[in-house]
Amino acid sequence: MNEQALQTNPSSFRLLKLVGQVVMWAFLLVTALLTLFPVLMTLSGSLKSNAELMSGGGLLPEVWRFANYAEAWKQTNFAQYTWNSLFLSVMVTAGTLLVAAMAAYVVDRRSFPGKALFVGIQASTMFISVGAVVLRPQFDLMVKLHLNTTLWGVILILISAHASTFFILLGFFKAIPRDLDEAAMMDGSSFTRSFFTIILPLLAPGLGVSGLFAFRHAWNEYILPLVFTMTNPKLQTLTVGLANLRYGSSAAMQVHLMMAGACLSILPMLIVYILANKSFMQVTAGSVKG
Repeated sequence: MNEQALQTNPSSFRLLKLVGQVVMWAFLLVTALLTLFPVLMTLSGSLKSNAELMSGGGLLPEVWRFANYAEAWKQTNFAQYTWNSLFLSVMVTAGTLLVAAMAAYVVDRRSFPGKALFVGIQASTMFISVGAVVLRPQFDLMVKLHLNTTLWGVILILISAHASTFFILLGFFKAIPRDLDEAAMMDGSSFTRSFFTIILPLLAPGLGVSGLFAFRHAWNEYILPLVFTMTNPKLQTLTVGLANLRYGSSAAMQVHLMMAGACLSILPMLIVYILANKSFMQVTAGSVKG
């Protein structure tokens, strides 16, 4: 059915439009259910007893055991681990945004020898995952820097993995007119001062989105905090502490407590998502306007 036929038959056009809307909403509903179902299962499991959870049962718990949250908080030293995770995530987010923003600004605004090579190396780190292969060299490097027994070693390693943030901010820098830099230079502003006082404030939406991704990555990191805090359990992050809930004193799996701890650990991320929502809206509005 071509466009001219649809225009001459309004009822067919309305029917086709209705079918399209039904298909779209059905797709969105199925996607939402597939996304929320694991969260609902975790929330429900956190309120069950371990025996009920391991035996299957229904979606809703037979007895709502809110004491699981208090027990998970107590067994994992939740307050200390949460503070460690917040410290790690905030430092990594701030460092990643600063390093990636400065690198992206220089790449976008300046020409220098090896520029293409630098961008190529940044891109390669996004598509080549070496994983645990570099864990030992990273640890040895932090030992030489005397940072192997602190969270600062983990922070530096995570900041160095800023390639995705670099390319996100590079795209935002390309949307900022170069006339602003030239006008600032004519007024006597230096390259560095122009970046911090003029360009960086205009980058707020990009910083918000990139900061959310960097915070999430640092918050969910498990291997590095595990390796660097083996000799100092007080520095363990929440992801490492939750893994310790797996087995209790009787050597039985405490899945219900792990789920309760997982639900508690989601709360900081939800707060960050709420705070960064405005940045997402600004980015979406800007793309539609453009």
